[in-house]
Amino acid sequence: MKKFPVVLDLETKHTFREFSEPRDLGITVVAIYDYADNTPKVFTEKELNKLFPILESASYVIGYNVRNFDVPVLQGYYPGNVENFPLFDIMDDVREKIGRRLSLNELITTTLGKKKTGHGLQAIEFYKEGRWEELKKYCMDDTMLTKELFEYGMKNQEIFYLNEVGKISIKVDWKKYLESQESNDMPLTLPF
Repeated sequence: MKKFPVVLDLETKHTFREFSEPRDLGITVVAIYDYADNTPKVFTEKELNKLFPILESASYVIGYNVRNFDVPVLQGYYPGNVENFPLFDIMDDVREKIGRRLSLNELITTTLGKKKTGHGLQAIEFYKEGRWEELKKYCMDDTMLTKELFEYGMKNQEIFYLNEVGKISIKVDWKKYLESQESNDMPLTLPF
């Protein structure tokens, strides 16, 4: 069976000021773009059981800071070991290439000429105020911007950031993450 990647972003109920462990932050929503059916999807905390089979059958889980944030937060809900998910973290790839961490907004602004529609603390406020549609939209916007950055890098083999000198190219080789037929024998979760 051919496997396809999934682009993922999630929002939490709490910040690291409140809890030090990612798995304790709580999930409000998870937004994905599923390349298997070319569809964006949003899951609330109560719907995560529908998300996990998608992640288990993905060739890669792609995101921005997914290795150190999103996937460890998911561990609080996932009955298996999230470290089994095959990951491609754009932030880690960029940090390895230029020696420092950049924000998603820095890269999409310079590469795509776009900006994020908000920030993570604003998403927590949406949750606390019960503004679910705005929360879902914000999370999906981040997912789609990450997808667009990924696809730009895959197509052009470079993305950009600004430094004191100006616009700087970062050479990337991301095509393999979309085209991979990697067979990860991920153990499937129970359907409940």
